[in-house]
Amino acid sequence: MATKIKGEDLILYVHDSSAYRPVACLTQNSLSETTNIIESQTKCDPGVVTRDFGTSSYELSLEGEYIDTTSATGDTSSASHDYLRTIQRQKITWRMDTGLADTPYYYGTGIISELSLEAPAGDELSTFSASITGDGAIVTVDPVV
Repeated sequence: MATKIKGEDLILYVHDSSAYRPVACLTQNSLSETTNIIESQTKCDPGVVTRDFGTSSYELSLEGEYIDTTSATGDTSSASHDYLRTIQRQKITWRMDTGLADTPYYYGTGIISELSLEAPAGDELSTFSASITGDGAIVTVDPVV
């Protein structure tokens, strides 16, 4: 029987130039990969469409509860909206635990292409969401080492 992997085991981290910080209090994160298809049709084989691999891209999306990760009393070993905002205008290196015994992590670089903060009134908690658009390929060897 296959081992099922819980979503809570797939933790996303961002590198802060000295260590990987977990993106704290996430309620969900996802990885979406896309491969473009090149279609062609020639006079050598009329009416037959052939397909081949084109470019590929990926995007990470995440949502979580906003916590303090940058002030002196905050959890400076983690990342939340406040920390992601400070690195939004630079390429970042990320890591995601896969939950698999033989493939410990996925790694990549990217740009925070979207970052938003929701701050409702009353007893509701502040939340944030972000998208990281990939730059290059997803790898299983740490590019920082």
